[in-house]
Amino acid sequence: MEPTVIGIDEAGRGSVLGPLVVGGFVTTPAIAATLPAWGVRDSKLLSPAQRTVAYDHLARLGTRLSIALPPSLVDRHVRHQGLNTLEASAFAGLIDRCAAATAYVDACDPNAARFGATVQRLAGRSVTVDARHRADRDVPVVAAASIVAKVRRDRAIGRLARRLGLPIGSGYPSDPTTVAAVEATLASAPGVPGWIRASWRTTQRLSPRPSARTLESFP
Repeated sequence: MEPTVIGIDEAGRGSVLGPLVVGGFVTTPAIAATLPAWGVRDSKLLSPAQRTVAYDHLARLGTRLSIALPPSLVDRHVRHQGLNTLEASAFAGLIDRCAAATAYVDACDPNAARFGATVQRLAGRSVTVDARHRADRDVPVVAAASIVAKVRRDRAIGRLARRLGLPIGSGYPSDPTTVAAVEATLASAPGVPGWIRASWRTTQRLSPRPSARTLESFP
């Protein structure tokens, strides 16, 4: 059997609401080399329609994996271990769910080698971890993972909006619809609901109640 590789990336790290989704894509090196020909690019370079087409096609080229990390878990790590530790742990979790001998990962740490070493240490088995900055643009199998993460994150946000019966936008602090939804919710709720990240500076700024929580560095 031909050995496999896994690419890993995330979506939703900077969002003020909803999950942080870590996506993975497992395939053979030979198939990974053909991914650009199938329209697989960094998810940020694709339209929603293009991402959906690529996401559906990936199901025929390998295995799509993901882990959704809820706001409560993100908040806990912001206050203690940090987001990089949480991501490294989730990346290692995806590695442990497959038999890939090599993992290509998009490094969130300014020191890519340090992040790769952390992922490798946390993985429960022997694996070669190749961590790079901009891996989602430079490594096709990581670009595929970025599509998995983005599509599944967007679908999670869509389900959340339908459950709330409230327009919540993209979830990012730069989105006026998101900010309006968070502000209105905090003004009427007795506390910070579980779908909002309490540690985010945006949440602290919009909350009518003072908080002693540690602020996350995102706006």
